[in-house]
Amino acid sequence: MNETTPDATPSNFIRHIIDADIESGKHQQVITRFPPEPNGYLHIGHAKSICLNFGIANDYDPATCHLRFDDTNPGKEKEEYITAIKEDVSWLGFNWGEELYHTSDYFDQLYAYAQQLIKQGKAYVDSLSADEIRQYRGNLTEAGENSPFRERSVEENLDLLEKMKQGGCAEGEHLLRAKIDMASANINMRDPAIYRIKHMAHPVTGDTWHIYPMYDFAHCVSDAIEGITHSLCTLEFEDHRPLYDWFLDQLGTPAHPQQIEFSRLNLNYTVMSKRKLHELVEGGFVNGWDDPRLPTLSGLRRRGYTASAIRDFCSRIGVTKKDNIIEMSVLENSLREDLDAKAPRALAVLDPIKLIIDNYPADQEEMLDGVNHPKKPEAGKRPIPFAKELYIERSDFMEDAPKKFFRLSQGREVRLRFAYYVTCTHVVKDEQGEVAEVHCTYDPATRGGKSEDGRKVKGTIHWVSVKHAVNAEVRLYDRLFSIPAPAAEKEKDYKDFINADSIKVLKNCQLEASLGAASTNAYQFERQGYFCLDSVDSRSDKLVFNRVVSLRDSWGNKK
Repeated sequence: MNETTPDATPSNFIRHIIDADIESGKHQQVITRFPPEPNGYLHIGHAKSICLNFGIANDYDPATCHLRFDDTNPGKEKEEYITAIKEDVSWLGFNWGEELYHTSDYFDQLYAYAQQLIKQGKAYVDSLSADEIRQYRGNLTEAGENSPFRERSVEENLDLLEKMKQGGCAEGEHLLRAKIDMASANINMRDPAIYRIKHMAHPVTGDTWHIYPMYDFAHCVSDAIEGITHSLCTLEFEDHRPLYDWFLDQLGTPAHPQQIEFSRLNLNYTVMSKRKLHELVEGGFVNGWDDPRLPTLSGLRRRGYTASAIRDFCSRIGVTKKDNIIEMSVLENSLREDLDAKAPRALAVLDPIKLIIDNYPADQEEMLDGVNHPKKPEAGKRPIPFAKELYIERSDFMEDAPKKFFRLSQGREVRLRFAYYVTCTHVVKDEQGEVAEVHCTYDPATRGGKSEDGRKVKGTIHWVSVKHAVNAEVRLYDRLFSIPAPAAEKEKDYKDFINADSIKVLKNCQLEASLGAASTNAYQFERQGYFCLDSVDSRSDKLVFNRVVSLRDSWGNKK
């Protein structure tokens, strides 16, 4: 269970370990790292690791956190992903300064360490096929068998490794493996791969290399080279820790980081696997990595999520050793609390119907005072134009309304937000018999929404002036999947559960005049939710707003 320190910095078992290491004198400086593979965009799960590693570096003195790109698989890595990762980490509010590294920075050292293992009799070049390696490996109940190539001489292994490095072997022809124990109960210790052949140019090293190190080898050695003190990773690497320690023990590296595992972030109603995110993007199920329905940080940012809300979310869920699934509502609540405190208010009619005030002068216009933020008087007021013809929400009018319908209906009086009391007198219908116009009268003595005679009304509705309204497209985003755990379904493909209503595009929405100069920050459209300009599609001549989050958890209410 997480505790909270006096300065409100979340404490957890990892910080307890670090505290003990500092107190004992084991470490004089704390060094962590965030080591993403640049083979896709970061998602909300990575945010937990970013906040943990960089947060520790921010809270301990002296301390630092390295940003290191694990670029050992050139077939899947792109400069686009490297750029996006840097942008995401920076957007979350963290700075790596001069501590920017690549695993490829250490390719020469890694190769030298691989040669050292061969000379120690701790590694060999295997020439089994991939299928044969799987057969020899055994399974959870049966021990593996030694490869017939396991006892190659040191000289032969060194010669073959150099030939592999120079491009003299075909892909899959050979594999450099550690020589550990094919009968180990931990399958990760059954002679794991160290280098494989890949005839691919690398974004950093070009065509220099024809072999690339495997993660389990490159990761721990890179940590050691950089002097990382605490190598923090998620629980799926717990069974890899003995291998992490084995490599460093055999090599006698100057530093021996401590690997510590914590639970990964699992969020319902979405998928967090990079493979599945690639499938969604490349299969056209979403509109790119920054689609606002995706859990990618670029998608959340485009939708209107704030970095402070994500940091707060990561703080709330804490750091534990037990895997669990976090409700999407927890993330959304962090966002609502953040936006409620800072988002200015505005009036927006998403499904407009015309309201005509028959006794309001046709040539008259006036400016009414709208409150920018009800909880922040210092935020001041804004002028809202008012005239004879207005737009109101279609759902705010009902021709034959039940008794408990407190919005506008024939013969009923309601308050127009910041404006006047109005009473519906009649409607005008179109050729299909649908209500096209709602007519009403207003009480001039109720300016500002207050009655001089003290009478009260139960309903308040929002509006915008027809003459001054700003036209916009509004996109209502919701959960990408219709069930909490789509990836857990065994009988169907997870893509079968994509929510058909995950996006609704509303045309011809009418917004108050001030939103014509809206910034990229979020606004609360009163009674509607929180919205922000779409950073990609919105233009000055065609405004596009995304719904960031609703005012309350409608999914929770349904459940």
